[in-house]
Amino acid sequence: MIEAKHVSKWFEGQQVLYDINAIFDSGKTNLIIGQSGSGKTVFMKCLIGLLTPEEGEILYDGRRMRDMDISHKRELRTEIGMLFQGSALFDNETVLGNVMFPLKMFSKMTRAEQLERAQFCIDRVGLVNANDKYPSEISGGMQKRVAIARAIALNPKYLFCDEPNSGLDPQTSILIDELLSDITHEYNITTVINTHDMNSVLGIGENIVFINRGHCDWKGNDHTIYKSNNQALNNFVFASRLFKEVKSYLEKRDESES
Repeated sequence: MIEAKHVSKWFEGQQVLYDINAIFDSGKTNLIIGQSGSGKTVFMKCLIGLLTPEEGEILYDGRRMRDMDISHKRELRTEIGMLFQGSALFDNETVLGNVMFPLKMFSKMTRAEQLERAQFCIDRVGLVNANDKYPSEISGGMQKRVAIARAIALNPKYLFCDEPNSGLDPQTSILIDELLSDITHEYNITTVINTHDMNSVLGIGENIVFINRGHCDWKGNDHTIYKSNNQALNNFVFASRLFKEVKSYLEKRDESES
């Protein structure tokens, strides 16, 4: 579990985050949503420790980041997996080489153990006959799978995903969502996903935090979001005709069942 308590952040005298409180549960897909410029990326960077909030604190299973010395922060880093927006694969490394990279850098495994673990992760994300291929030789969806395999190679307790479906077609996006959800539940990971994708929100949003102009304006999940009276949230989530129709359908369904 990750907790944010009264987190506020300034840049050059300009406040961008205002007293944010949020809890991200283990074994759940936790989503941070909001418009561009809302502060959600800054908030995620504070959670990871790339930025230090001027006020408030971040706790990892009760451990305060502010209290950690360099040694403890380094230890925490080994417990965190990262899935970057553009996959951030090494072009000159094969699929296997990319997945093995964190194992070489941060584990004390033998090479045989590294190979075994890397292969396990590659198999887990459903990649077949791809070990010797380079990123340029595989599709965007396959690149995301490689990035996920690399992110879980060190068996992280915490997994951060920045726009994991960026640049993917809708069908592939759903597959990536399902994969992240499956891995989260299977390994009881605290997964935090920064996303604009409303399919992700309604499909795997077990715990959702809506950031609006630097404030935490709403918290809920994929079952309660369409019932919200928060106008800013509704404008963001149900901006398209399709999602307006989904909202209307769900409301009518609930009325008929009550």
